[in-house]
Amino acid sequence: MICFNNVTKTFNDEVVLRDISFRIHQGETKVILGESGSGKSTILKLILGLIKPDSGSILIEGREISHMSERELVPLRRNIGMVFQEGALFDSLSVRDNVGYRLYEERLKSEPEIDTIVGQLLSFVGLEDALDKMPAQLSGGMKRRVGIARALVDTPKIVLYDEPTSGLDPITKRTIIELMIKLRDLEGVTTVFVTHDLPAAVTIASQYASAAKDGSISLQEEGETSGRIKVSYIMLHDAKICFEGNLRQLMESREPYIRTFVE
Repeated sequence: MICFNNVTKTFNDEVVLRDISFRIHQGETKVILGESGSGKSTILKLILGLIKPDSGSILIEGREISHMSERELVPLRRNIGMVFQEGALFDSLSVRDNVGYRLYEERLKSEPEIDTIVGQLLSFVGLEDALDKMPAQLSGGMKRRVGIARALVDTPKIVLYDEPTSGLDPITKRTIIELMIKLRDLEGVTTVFVTHDLPAAVTIASQYASAAKDGSISLQEEGETSGRIKVSYIMLHDAKICFEGNLRQLMESREPYIRTFVE
């Protein structure tokens, strides 16, 4: 779904990413770890085509995007949902209008059809009663859940998360993580999770969502569904990938920088 081949990116002569290569397969979650300023968010911008690499290539669903024009990128971006750290909602629009913004603007569906889609998405994130609220009336966690609903409006194959659990209380953080797990396991969404929140990164690799015949959804520990969770990690340091592997390999690594991060 996503392939970086020897990607380098600089800003004002400062190398932010140097010779970065990795792959993300369909339905897989790639957790990108690293301290602030390590280039994590730059990777998300490159995936969206918002910035171009200085060298190397980036493929999304097998298509090289590094030299695509804005017009060529539009249909590709429809398959990618983006969840920002602070929700990035329009302050002057209601929750309903924030979630359905693009659909209302394009007018490709009738208003009742759009309202139905918006209602279903808000129900998925547990905010069906917040339809007519304004962003100023929402907590930080609610804003991020609205952001997730908005990111899903095109039923994207890929969802990018930029520090979605940062600054949240434990209960709200848990809610966000559960939504991410459900999207991955029940909808087959390919996930890129940028974070420095190691406990959240561990949870997403150790639990799996499953649906019962009555429609109820439960989360199970990895041991009960061994081999079903597809999560891998990369860690950025000094503009390079200093680690790539699974959770066990990450926790057992003896590299000094990784030990400092883990401990």
